[in-house]
Amino acid sequence: MRLLIPAMTKIRLILISLLLAVFALPAAASDAGTADSGSTKIDPKAIIFEHLGDGYGWEVPFDHHHRIPLPVIVYASDGFHCFSSSHITHGETYADGGCTFRIAPEDSKYKGKVVEIVDGEEVRPWDFSITKNVCALFITVLIVVGVFLWLAAFLRRHPYKAPRKGLGAVEACVTFVYDGVIKPILGPQAKRFAPYLLSVFFFILVMNLMGLIVIFPGGANLTGNIAVTLVLSICTFLVTNIFANRHYWKEIFWPDVPLWLKFPIPIMPVIEIFGMFTKPAALTVRLFANMMGGHMIVITLTLLIFIFSAIAPVAGGAATVVSLIFSIFMLLIDTLVSFIQAYVFTMLSAIFIGMAQEQPHEAHGHETAAEIGKQIEETLV
Repeated sequence: MRLLIPAMTKIRLILISLLLAVFALPAAASDAGTADSGSTKIDPKAIIFEHLGDGYGWEVPFDHHHRIPLPVIVYASDGFHCFSSSHITHGETYADGGCTFRIAPEDSKYKGKVVEIVDGEEVRPWDFSITKNVCALFITVLIVVGVFLWLAAFLRRHPYKAPRKGLGAVEACVTFVYDGVIKPILGPQAKRFAPYLLSVFFFILVMNLMGLIVIFPGGANLTGNIAVTLVLSICTFLVTNIFANRHYWKEIFWPDVPLWLKFPIPIMPVIEIFGMFTKPAALTVRLFANMMGGHMIVITLTLLIFIFSAIAPVAGGAATVVSLIFSIFMLLIDTLVSFIQAYVFTMLSAIFIGMAQEQPHEAHGHETAAEIGKQIEETLV
């Protein structure tokens, strides 16, 4: 009976929180609509892309009028300029030295980017600003490096003692990825490529989890940015091809197929070369689409509260309950997907690297990286 009391208290708190949300959010939306009739229209598309896109400031939760400013660094017509993004956040122009800057409006071809005003025209300077995504990348790198330095220091001090709590979870992930993915696929080459593959796994995992956090330092949709996933895929492409052995290149330019498929028209070599570039493209799109889709669903479910509240407070109350339940469910799914996508990216990278390390005439009875890769790709499809 004593054990039931804390549980009942927690259930009571959850129910009270849901009731407050049901009545508070529609009321807030209704008050916002009556305060300013010109701003009652909600543009879901603009809100979604504002949250998912990059920016020169970090959004403050539940407040679209204030942002955490970030440094703007541009190379304009008279040299480098560095100033706070708070000077141009709300469409203002800012004069620094002999140059005038602002963020390009919606109808500009440089929409959302910092531009220099020269003789009344917008000119795009060289932009080296610390944007939201760049800042989030720095934070992610610091977290990953800091955690692994902490783990390495612990293992040096206690070589025969297993870490616990957070460090224990990190060590378990390292063991799981190395023993379950890297070692079975790469075999003797596992230790050679493990540092890169483990770095990729934890880098993607931390980026995914940070994107699910609403407040600073989270909230940046890094893996939902195709430029970030493209760079990660290019890194795998470079590691695969730079460290590839002779047999790999022989199979690219002179594969073991009938001669008429290679000469006089090099059908198979062209297909193999094309396949070299489709692999990183598949890595890029797979990670980008899965993470972007999850974020869009959660934001859309949240926007339903305000859309229905603008119609009627009662409809807003019902939409609040449904949206909260489904949003929590989707966040739990996204947390699982964050691990899965980091795992899949690392596994496919290991497969591509293993294909480039495969030796000719391997002994029968041992699955090569190519065979493992084909099996896994068939399973994923």
